[in-house]
Amino acid sequence: MFDREEVEMQDVEAFAAAMQRVRRQADLTYRELADHAHYSHAHLVRATSGKHLPSWDVTSAFLSGCGVPAELMPAWRRRWEIVSRDPQDVVKLLQSAETLEDLGAALSALARPRSLRTLEQLTGVPRTTIQGWFRGTRLANRDRLDRLVRALGATSDERAAFARTLDRISSKRSLSSGRCPVVRAA
Repeated sequence: MFDREEVEMQDVEAFAAAMQRVRRQADLTYRELADHAHYSHAHLVRATSGKHLPSWDVTSAFLSGCGVPAELMPAWRRRWEIVSRDPQDVVKLLQSAETLEDLGAALSALARPRSLRTLEQLTGVPRTTIQGWFRGTRLANRDRLDRLVRALGATSDERAAFARTLDRISSKRSLSSGRCPVVRAA
C-alpha cells in the first residue's frame, strides 16, 4: 500500500514524464527550449526532474516553447491543477463541514481557479446554480453535484466525501428544519 506522499510523488513524476515526451516530440534540446521558453536550461531540466512540480508559469512557458497549441493549454492546466492540489485539504474541509456554506467552501477549493463560465461549460449546470452551491445558499442535487465534482477531476475519495457530506447536511436540515433557513434545491 502506498502512503500519500508516495502517491503524490508518482503524480509529479508522471506529469514530468509527460512534459519530457512533449519536448522530445518537439525535437528540442533543453538548451533550444530555453531560447523559446525564456527560462534557463537548468530551470527547465529541474521542471521535468519529477522531484517537484514546476509552477504553472514555468509549465506554460515550457509547453508553449515546445509548440503546444493554445487550445490544448486548458487541458494541461487542469492536469497541473489536479497534480498540484492536495486532495487531503478538500477531504478535511468536508469532514468538518456542518453547513451548506462549509460544503460550498470545499467545493470552491476544489474548483479553483476556474470561472463560473468554465464550470458551466464543463458540466452543463447553470452558473447561478453553481454560484449558489459555492455560497451555501442552495442545496445541491446529488447527481448534479457529482457531475460537477467529477468534471473538476476529483479523486474517488473526494467524490465519496462530497456525497457523505451532502447526505449528512441534508439529513441535519430535515431533522432541524427550524434551525436552517429554507434553501431551494438545485
